[in-house]
Amino acid sequence: MHLAYPAVLAALLFCTGLYGVLARRNAILVLMSVELMLNAVNLNLVAFDAWLSRAAEDTLHSGQALALFTIAIAAAEIGIGLAIVLAVYRNRGTSDVDRLRDTAEGHDPDDPDSDATGLALPAPAAGEKAEATA
Repeated sequence: MHLAYPAVLAALLFCTGLYGVLARRNAILVLMSVELMLNAVNLNLVAFDAWLSRAAEDTLHSGQALALFTIAIAAAEIGIGLAIVLAVYRNRGTSDVDRLRDTAEGHDPDDPDSDATGLALPAPAAGEKAEATA
């Protein structure tokens, strides 16, 4: 088999994962897209290992060993990432990445005391009247 077939498939998998990371709002779907990208890397590691071992008649198979390490790291990443997403969902009630970013910056879109920049408006002093803004 030619090296171009797994390389093209890996490129398609990586591009699909990249699109998922950039376009999705759900944190779990973002984690799944990262897994697609890691699987594309694994496919390239194994394909190039097979291609290079045939050319050099080497039996070390370092690409396959690296792929196993990548799979182990991906499994740990999914476990920890899913635990973080579930904890955030319990605390905030959403797993929408955009809303989580807004709450991390201190901006609550439903808060009437915040202006357009997301910063809280200062409260009027004890003897001052609140100015009406139109």
